[in-house]
Amino acid sequence: MPRLVVLASTSPFRRELLARLQIPFETAVPETDESALPGEAPAATAQRLAEAKARAVAQHYPEALIIGSDQVAANGSERFGKPGSRENAIAQLRLMRGKEVVFHTGLCLLNSAANRVQLCCVDTHVGFRDLTDAEIESYLDREDALSCAGSAKSEGLGISLLAYLRGDDPNALVGLPLIALCNMLRAEGVALP
Repeated sequence: MPRLVVLASTSPFRRELLARLQIPFETAVPETDESALPGEAPAATAQRLAEAKARAVAQHYPEALIIGSDQVAANGSERFGKPGSRENAIAQLRLMRGKEVVFHTGLCLLNSAANRVQLCCVDTHVGFRDLTDAEIESYLDREDALSCAGSAKSEGLGISLLAYLRGDDPNALVGLPLIALCNMLRAEGVALP
């Protein structure tokens, strides 16, 4: 049974979350196309990409438990990815103000030795306050949120932009649903408290 745990992600947020479980792990860069397929639902995209990331590093880790995760934020047909620029972040936050956005966090645990996959999606419903342009500008002046889906870091100052959070695991919103991951790891024989 594989014991090496590999996080298929370059995200410092996911790395920090996984470190909370106090198990040794390595990180690997997954080379994947993160585009949604035509007509694909946001939750389906998140799950497909989580598995694709895990499988992308499996060839380098044939005897490992590989964790893949991906997040898609959506309100109806509108999707909100990582903004990458201040202008995009402003535009995203303007579109999201006063609305509920669902953050779909796909999670995959791939046992590469057995080619066994556990896959789920953990949703977090996030209500954004009716933000003023001045509040959006002030927020982006004070916090770098350009690498976060939806332009708001709930684990930081971004919490001030929100009216509510609803979901089964607060870690899912940051990018790695630890409650579901613990269950998956236990199913693969990893000892956790």
